[in-house]
Parts: sequence; C-alpha cells; structure tokens
Amino acid sequence: MTPFTYAHAGVTPDGPITQWQGWQSLLDHCLQAWPATAGDLGLLYVTEPLAGDLEDILARLKERTGIADWTGAVAPAICATGAEYFDTPAMAMMALEVPSGNYHLVPPINSTEGADDALRASADWRATHDPRFAIVHADPRGAGVMSLVPDLAETTEAYLVGGLTSAASNESQIAGATTGGGVSGVMFGETVPVATGLTQGCSPIGPLRTITAMEEDIITELDGRRALDVFKEDIGDLLARDLQRVAGYIHAAVPVVGSDTGDYMVRNLMGVDPHQGWLAIGDALNVGDRVMFVRRDAASAVEDMGRMLDSLKARAGGGIRGGVYHSCVARGPNQFGPGSQELSMISEALGDVPIIGFFGNGEISNGRLYTYTGVLSLFLEDE
Repeated sequence: MTPFTYAHAGVTPDGPITQWQGWQSLLDHCLQAWPATAGDLGLLYVTEPLAGDLEDILARLKERTGIADWTGAVAPAICATGAEYFDTPAMAMMALEVPSGNYHLVPPINSTEGADDALRASADWRATHDPRFAIVHADPRGAGVMSLVPDLAETTEAYLVGGLTSAASNESQIAGATTGGGVSGVMFGETVPVATGLTQGCSPIGPLRTITAMEEDIITELDGRRALDVFKEDIGDLLARDLQRVAGYIHAAVPVVGSDTGDYMVRNLMGVDPHQGWLAIGDALNVGDRVMFVRRDAASAVEDMGRMLDSLKARAGGGIRGGVYHSCVARGPNQFGPGSQELSMISEALGDVPIIGFFGNGEISNGRLYTYTGVLSLFLEDE
C-alpha cells in the first residue's frame, strides 16, 4: 500500500516556521520532500491570510509538482495529520493518487442552469465511471447555493462530502484554476474505494417535538403547546430561569428523515420571544416537521468522535491511503481544547495516516448541510 503524498506548513510558535516570511517559505517547506511523481490530482487548503496569494500559490504548485488538476479552498482554519492551524497563515496539500481518469473536476456551479450544464459536460465520464463519491466546496455567500448541494447529490447519485469555504475572499475555491462562488469540487469513479463517517458536536437534551403552529418562519407551538414552554421544559429549570445563558450553548436539531442511526442536523437558535412564547430557528421549517433541542457538549463530542473513528477503523481494515477531514470552526480548540486535540484523536485511532482538511462554517455529508460536526473521508487500499 502506498500512502498519499501530503504536506502542510504554517506560522506557529512551535515552528519550524515561527515568523511570517511570505507564502513562498510555507510552500518551500511543504515541497522539500515532495516526490517527482505524485499522481494527476491535488487537493489544496489555505487559511484566509493567504487568500490574496491563492492564484500565485496554485501556479507555483502546478509548476513544481507537475500536477495539473487541483481542487481546494480558502477556509477560516485548516488541519493536517496531528495539526490544527487557526488564526495564522497556513497551507495543506495532498496528492490524491487515484488511477488516471477515475476522477472528474466539478467546475463552479452557481445556479440550476449551471448545474445542468456541468452535468451535461460530465455525462460521458459519469456514464463510464459511475461516480459514488465527491468532495465539494460551497461558497456560503451565494444565493441558493445550499439548494444546489442536495440537487447535485441527487442528480449524480454520488455521496457528497465537503464544507463551506471562507466568505472573506471573492476567489475562495479551486477547480482547476482559482474561482469563486457556487459549488465546485471533484467526483471519483466507482472503483475508488472510500469510507466516510460523521461525528456530532452536540447531544440531545429532550425528546423529538412536532411543530404544530407557525407564524411565517416563527415557531409558535410545539406538540400543541406554547413553543417557549416546551423549550424551557427541555432545557431544564436552571437555564430556563435565565435564557441569556442558552446563547451558543443550546441549539435546535432537525432529524434526518429515514435515518436508521438517529442522525440529525444542528441548527442555530436564532431568537426567543419571552412575551409571545415564540422561537426562531435557522432553517426552513413547516408545520408537521419535527425538531429537538441539543447542547454543545465537549465530553459528548469526544465520545462521539471516538465512536466514529472506531467504526471507520473497522471498515477500513487497516488499508488507509489518506483522508480528508471537514470540521466546524466551532470545534477544534474551541471545543476540544488547545494542542490540536481533535486531529490528535484521529492519529491516535488510525495511526500516522496522511490527513488534510479544514474548519468551516458548515459541513457537508451525504449531500446535506450540517453544523458543529466533523466529516472524515478515508481513501482505502484497492482490494
């Protein structure tokens, strides 16, 4: 088994680069041991301080590695095996060394019409390679972008993973060249073996509730009762006495219809009206939909991370060539503590496996948008 070639570098107090000397020094550090031949497809993630240099970085990468096809993104923070880079210039890159022809770059898709054009352009390749997996990057600023992700998943029948890119740059994505807006990425043919897992960062604190009345986007009743009364019952008396304390701690969650694992998508609690007894949740919901309330909990996040890693390790059977990890910017040091604890858990469970990824403001798994989660995708040894 040949592990994927990868490298990463950032300006950190622990080195090896302790002071900012330009993006060239980071790239030179990454490429000092890069082999002469490392496949046809590359993945690159950089942090926001390097956004303005992305085009130059990509051009230099193509020149020095010989890899022509790249996908990737600018993100608030990035990660690699055993390392997390927050609030600092950093880059991570990986050669996704799959057989030639077994991947297809997805150009930026900004509309339904654009999706149709992209699908027509890839029709022959999809008919031959029957893609089952794709890594996608979505610009959170684009109107309707979030509806494009599930549409793309449904049309291609591929399992989409990825995340929301930085909103601080007009060109925050790579799809062959630097680009911005919409959804872009890469599809893989069915002969590329992959295993994926999702871990939650919040734990349920009450039962599933049914929305029984709404005023426009505001929930007024749950289970036939005033929504706020049900909310207070679920969060407990201590928090109910001071609703200011729930901000950033208590969230809503929407169960995934048809899931046999109790999967759910966390959504922010946007507002509480203590006088009317109403709740506002950051999702498009309707009467009859079900919701529950969840708590951001470091202990349960660690426990669920362990569950995901145990499951992936068993499914991988030890033959892991490399992985891509898309996590939430609210995780990492903000939930697991300092010292790259979240990425260290992956290394402790799977060994010194090549990993790169990023921390964003939303994660994509199975074509759905999640928050406060981690999505790990492992490329496996060919059987």
